[in-house]
Amino acid sequence: MRFSVLASGSTGNAFYVETERERLLVDAGLSGKQLEQLFADIDRHIEDITGVLVTHEHSDHIKGLGVIARKYCLPIYANEKTWRAMESLIGDIPSEQKFIFPTGSVRTFGDLDVESFGVSHDAAEPMFYVFHYEGKKLALITDTGYVSERVKGVIRHADVFVFESNHDVEMLRMGKYPWNIKRRILSDVGHVSNEDAGLALADVIGDKTKRIYLAHLSQDNNMKELARMTVAQTLERKGIIVGESFQLYDTDPARPTELISV
Repeated sequence: MRFSVLASGSTGNAFYVETERERLLVDAGLSGKQLEQLFADIDRHIEDITGVLVTHEHSDHIKGLGVIARKYCLPIYANEKTWRAMESLIGDIPSEQKFIFPTGSVRTFGDLDVESFGVSHDAAEPMFYVFHYEGKKLALITDTGYVSERVKGVIRHADVFVFESNHDVEMLRMGKYPWNIKRRILSDVGHVSNEDAGLALADVIGDKTKRIYLAHLSQDNNMKELARMTVAQTLERKGIIVGESFQLYDTDPARPTELISV
């Protein structure tokens, strides 16, 4: 199983995972042209995708979805509430390309099992995914106000985590956003802070965990170095040392991570 965080941040999100038989895209929150370039950057092609999984209907996750789905005849998978919320936003999609993927279920794509789970975010029915392949586990979770014990149970002991580390609380509090936006981000249906990411990760990192990618960083209320430092220090207070058995990695809103095997 190989993967790349194609883009991650408030301006657009896309995640790619492949096996010998399957090539899946999670979210398409950038323009069609940008997505094509991101795929080219990792030496892959959108027309080879076997399915697009959608997490929720916010524009930074579906901006280019309709365009690429129509252009390349891609099958799209989302839960019923997300379908209803995004249909008017992505334009007409032929019925044969529309599939229901219920929250809290497992769907098999060829040789890859994909487990969906709900999160706490201000969308119709947001959900993220764990990918299971030959005993390996890759967990993807962003866009959640907090990480519940139920979610921790689903993602625990993954080999790789792509994990939200959206903001530094003090940067957000002192920043330029209107108070109603700050309150939304800080709420239980907003986004996870750097410190809360570290606390949640401390509960789910396992012996097999090798890589953690900090994702969906705010461009206004966070910095890569600050996110890494805060998460590392929070983990260290829990007796978990970055660099001993696993590493922390950055993601970027405009550049994909290296295509890595799990």
